[in-house]
Amino acid sequence: MALSSRLRGRWSLPALVLVVALVGAVVVWTRQGDDPVPVSTRDAVIDVPESPDSDRTIGIDTTLYLPTRTPAPAVLLAHGFGGGKASVTTQATELARAGFVVLTWSARGFGRSAGQIELNSLDHEVQDARKLLDWLATREEVRTDGPGDPKVGVTGGSYGGALALSLAGVDKRVDTIAPVITFNDLTQALLPNAASTTDVDTTTPAPGAFADDGVFKRSWAGIFFAAGLTGGDLASPGQEAAEPGRDDDGQQAAEVPQTGTGTERPTTPRTPTNGSCGRFAPTVCAAYTEVATTGKAGRTTLDVLRRASPATVAGSITAPTLLVQGEQDTLFGLDQADANARQISANGTKVKTIWYSGGHDGGSPGPELRARIADWLAYHLDGRGTDPGTGFEYTVVGAFRSSGAQSLRTVVAGDYPGLQGRPGTGRRAVALDGDEQVVVNPAGGNPAAVSGLPGLGSVVSRSSALSSRLSLDVPGQAATFTSAEVASQILVTGAATVRLRVSAVTGPQGSAATGPAEAVLFAKLYDTDGEQSRTLPGSAVAPIRVRGLPADGSPVEVTVTLPGIVRPVEGGHRFQLVVSTTDQAYANAVEPAAYRISLAAPDLSVPVVPGVNATSEVPATALWGIAVVLLACLAAAVIAWFRRRLTADLDPELARVPLVIEGLTKSYPGGLRAVNDLSFRVEHGQVLGLLGPNGAGKTTTLRMLMGLIQPTDGTIRVFGHRVRPGAPVLSRIGSFVEGSGFLPHLSGAANLRLYWAATGRPAEQAHVAEALEIAGLGDAIDRRVRTYSQGMRQRLAIAQAMLGLPDLLVLDEPANGLDPPQIHQMREVLRRYAAAGRTVLVSSHLLAEVEQTCSHVVVMHKGALVAAGPVEEVATGGGEATFRVDRPAEAATVLGDLDGVHNVHVDGDQVHASLNGTPRAEALKALVAAGVEVDQAGPRRRLEDAFLELVGE
Repeated sequence: MALSSRLRGRWSLPALVLVVALVGAVVVWTRQGDDPVPVSTRDAVIDVPESPDSDRTIGIDTTLYLPTRTPAPAVLLAHGFGGGKASVTTQATELARAGFVVLTWSARGFGRSAGQIELNSLDHEVQDARKLLDWLATREEVRTDGPGDPKVGVTGGSYGGALALSLAGVDKRVDTIAPVITFNDLTQALLPNAASTTDVDTTTPAPGAFADDGVFKRSWAGIFFAAGLTGGDLASPGQEAAEPGRDDDGQQAAEVPQTGTGTERPTTPRTPTNGSCGRFAPTVCAAYTEVATTGKAGRTTLDVLRRASPATVAGSITAPTLLVQGEQDTLFGLDQADANARQISANGTKVKTIWYSGGHDGGSPGPELRARIADWLAYHLDGRGTDPGTGFEYTVVGAFRSSGAQSLRTVVAGDYPGLQGRPGTGRRAVALDGDEQVVVNPAGGNPAAVSGLPGLGSVVSRSSALSSRLSLDVPGQAATFTSAEVASQILVTGAATVRLRVSAVTGPQGSAATGPAEAVLFAKLYDTDGEQSRTLPGSAVAPIRVRGLPADGSPVEVTVTLPGIVRPVEGGHRFQLVVSTTDQAYANAVEPAAYRISLAAPDLSVPVVPGVNATSEVPATALWGIAVVLLACLAAAVIAWFRRRLTADLDPELARVPLVIEGLTKSYPGGLRAVNDLSFRVEHGQVLGLLGPNGAGKTTTLRMLMGLIQPTDGTIRVFGHRVRPGAPVLSRIGSFVEGSGFLPHLSGAANLRLYWAATGRPAEQAHVAEALEIAGLGDAIDRRVRTYSQGMRQRLAIAQAMLGLPDLLVLDEPANGLDPPQIHQMREVLRRYAAAGRTVLVSSHLLAEVEQTCSHVVVMHKGALVAAGPVEEVATGGGEATFRVDRPAEAATVLGDLDGVHNVHVDGDQVHASLNGTPRAEALKALVAAGVEVDQAGPRRRLEDAFLELVGE
């Protein structure tokens, strides 16, 4: 005891300081799961001119998201092609919670907005957006820079990103923009290698003549056109891209409901479709029809694409610009962001460029990147946070883990060097080897090589083996040139270039043409490990149209710029350049022909961009601080161990009672009391449901029960032992509170064995067979967990909690994610477990399930106990009764005249009433005396009614 006193006297002050520091951390941790602040919304239809020279108007369907404090800066959030305002709900909600007034809308021709799709034409969709700016300037919730000038930023993905660029180019009221995975020149995006829309000769061409044609991106253009007909959102590829530091599949975040929706006037019905053109304007439909049928774009089509391209106004953009582009994007590649960066920077405008691991093929930005976009807007609209600067960042996808998750890191460079690196520096020469080769273009361009599946590149990118299978070059149609093994890693960042020599083969082997010919070729750069395994980074291909091939077979030399990629080619790997005559994603040449292809220069010029990994450097003083904290934690742990050993706390009278909670209270600084004087008792064989609305204190109570956090006051006793962090009695509790993590590549049985081994207890005490029998997994226990459904994962988690057959089983929302049959199975699992004489405590928000599963219930509200007891008693505690009668209306009148009876209402042939202490027999007697025939009388057993009455809802 003397030793104990000395320890307490010596360490009491440091221990107190440590506890105070840790309580602050616990407050932050325990509040992470709190519900976010609701966002209020307002719907409105805003009239805009149908066209520049028209007096008619059309309605644009909008939703305004309001932050908790106004006035505030505004953000125009545009949707992707094929989507609508509903497709950006999640990001709009996030931005509103970040303090912005957010306006979303369905562009003309989409959702419930009227009008026809004009492809973000400067004369139509861009003018619509200018009208939205006018409307925002009239809202009292929006901060302004002056009359008619709202403080506003614009962001959006794909189609929406192009709108942001074009609007900033024509309207100086835009204060900043953050376009995502979008294009600069729609001509170059859909017809690579075409003449730039800014350089097209506007003179009238000869009849039947075409401009300097690119190679038509047939598959993506078809998907693009179909999205306008069917509503597929090209800016939301179906999932989020993986992010550095996130070890998950990057699934799309669930949309968050809003509150307070109001409508200023009814939304406009959809514009009727126009035959095969759907909701496209006739000019757009005609342009697509031309390129889809001929593979070439005439002057009118090029003009349509030019009016939809930010390139035409990029020279006027002065608003600070954040360009976010995907490295997995065969629709709008890195070259499109590069063109935007060059043109906007030339204005002296502040530009920051980020390449991330997603794109149209790889997923939309995840929460971390969306937060960085919000930070950019916050700084440039509101002066909040630190200056994000300019510069350049890119994501490097490394090796793949066994679970399938990507290993990612972010590299930060001082400034943006351009897609081809800095002139004279930032490039490495890699020697290629290969003789001149003859390749054939088959009649009709079929069969064609396969480089990837547009829109499904994210699936390919997660498996190099799958990638090598999907990338297929047809024998006889492809020339291949390969480098020697590289000595060390080369991190390719941008677009490599190579010089090729191409000539037409005439005579028996090839074309019999007598005049100049042209060749359509497709160049791509593989990373190969030398064991017949190849990866095509980003599934990217560079289509080229080589003109002026002499009929006598003389060669011409061309410089080929390969697609922009980010790829670490590891030491021991090789570069492999493949030049093919076909690709299934493009419009191939249909005339049979043969060509000779060779290297005009032996070197492949590869861009590299040095930078530093984006990891925080911890200063030495912080390291010393961490060391001090760790030592203090160690000292506190030693003290706690001595105190537990010297002051064992056991109540012998409660040794056989599974759980007793008395006066339990948990308070936090600032007056927050999560749990307030809570007391209840759980006996053997009970299945007790812990009920309460969000914020009632259920999860905090369970955390204190599991020893994860310390109560402010009161006691928790399990089988008589007082619960403290690390208390030995906790080994008698099986829990599923914070969610269980499993190794997906292992079977369910292997996961359970590893978990039990981590407890350090003998294997014979695990009772795996009994736990599995109760959980009902059957033969599925020997399958890999990655093949499990959500219900099977939940049952495996329950089985894990049941290992060792603990006397007390604590489960937090065990039915989450289960369908009705799975919930029924879970109900049987819990009943069987309790039937063996053990005890189950279940926290749930499913009232019907608690009523069917649990024998007892504890109802909490605002941290306090409001009811406890058997489910039947709690459900009927309000004195509600039900009478089945022949004349319901007359019966309701009779009951309503009785003293104390209220809330009488008729439901078919049943009459429900709150008797409020009036004996049911007296009410029955009154009904019979009035001549009402009563077929059935009894309590109204609905836990939901009792629950709502108890919590005051």
